[in-house]
Amino acid sequence: MKTHLLKYSFVGLMLCAALTSAAQRNTAAKPPKLQSDGYKLVWAEEFNYNGAPDQSTWNFEKGFERNEELQWYQENNARCKHGRLIIEARRESVANPNFQANSSDWKKNRKEATYTSSSIKTRGLHSWLYGRFVMRGKIDIRDGIWPAWWTLGIKGKWPATGEIDIMEYYRKKLLANIAYMGADNKDAWFTVSKNIDSLGGKAWADKFHIWRMDWNENSIALYVDDQLINRVEMDKLMNRDGTGINPFKQPHYMLLNLAIGGKQGGNPEATLFPAKFEVDYVRVYQK
Repeated sequence: MKTHLLKYSFVGLMLCAALTSAAQRNTAAKPPKLQSDGYKLVWAEEFNYNGAPDQSTWNFEKGFERNEELQWYQENNARCKHGRLIIEARRESVANPNFQANSSDWKKNRKEATYTSSSIKTRGLHSWLYGRFVMRGKIDIRDGIWPAWWTLGIKGKWPATGEIDIMEYYRKKLLANIAYMGADNKDAWFTVSKNIDSLGGKAWADKFHIWRMDWNENSIALYVDDQLINRVEMDKLMNRDGTGINPFKQPHYMLLNLAIGGKQGGNPEATLFPAKFEVDYVRVYQK
């Protein structure tokens, strides 16, 4: 009898330890107090399905898009598996169907793309005015890799739409940016960056982290792992094109993408591919 009691006690202790460990992992995966201050969850994408991203939530960008980046965006570089979105960049050639040898347009004068990746967005499907936006993800910080989670306003032509880069990384810098139309009709920025080595470098990037934006009628504040990175008062963000429009007082949609090279991303030639941007969840809270 004593032997059985010891056996069951040991099993009980092991079960309790496993449950405690799981609870600790779950707690560590979620930032604290997300539903505090009157915020309630209004939208979430948990990626708890297998296959392509849900077409009722996301649509795809296709081809060459922006910043003279090297990748060709296509659908089959994004998949959902084991409760995560995986955007995978690959070194592979894709013919450019819009190729024109003598064009001055970078989207047309390249005969082919030498990399592929994916970019998904909620444009035309979901948008939000104000709220607490949260993403748990893991980024690749090697040379030439340029992951981002960001928003654009639903009206206007960029940069008059307004842009919020809640998470952006390239060339050893983790950035938190807010852009609008400047006085010279060019993009103006409030930018704060952190050297990735100051956060822990590769060891830091090998783990999942939580990025957050708190956006209300007074300010926009951007965080990583509950550390405030950038905060800008709303009255500083008026478009300076004579319209009197504040592009952050309109709904924004969100984008998740993994770019390669281009104007900011750096040189990927020495980087082994594939590269991945993994997202555990994206959630929006509002009052």
